[in-house]
Amino acid sequence: MALVPTQIRPPSWLSEFRAFIMRGSVVDLAVGIVIGAAFTGVVNSLVKDILNPVIGVLIGGVDFSNVFVSLNGQHYATLAAAKAAGAATLNFGLFINAIIQFLIVSFAIFWVIKALTRMKIHNAPAPAPAAPSPSETLLGEIRDLLKARA
Repeated sequence: MALVPTQIRPPSWLSEFRAFIMRGSVVDLAVGIVIGAAFTGVVNSLVKDILNPVIGVLIGGVDFSNVFVSLNGQHYATLAAAKAAGAATLNFGLFINAIIQFLIVSFAIFWVIKALTRMKIHNAPAPAPAAPSPSETLLGEIRDLLKARA
């Protein structure tokens, strides 16, 4: 019995998937996500290392990362100590950090989009006048014929 080589065909959806991935908008989205992740790291550091200490000093030395409530009724000096003890906690300080980070990212995105919109408006070519509709073209021809008769 001789072995007949069989040809393995790729699934039909594979070419559609390849076309989808290679579209410009998908690639742009992927680049945006990578840049966004890097930007988020910068904003996290800005909030944690610069803004929160300043805000904490202004409101009396509060460290937001250690503002929490232990749900087991015991007192812990830090959030890390509560986590090490396995206590369930409500982390209000971390939530405040997340809100500050969200506001900073939102503000930065607002200005980036505003700048991009401004550049798009100034660099966009003037729109071409719309072509006349078929009925307008026909009316123009009729007008020209009537002028030629007169």
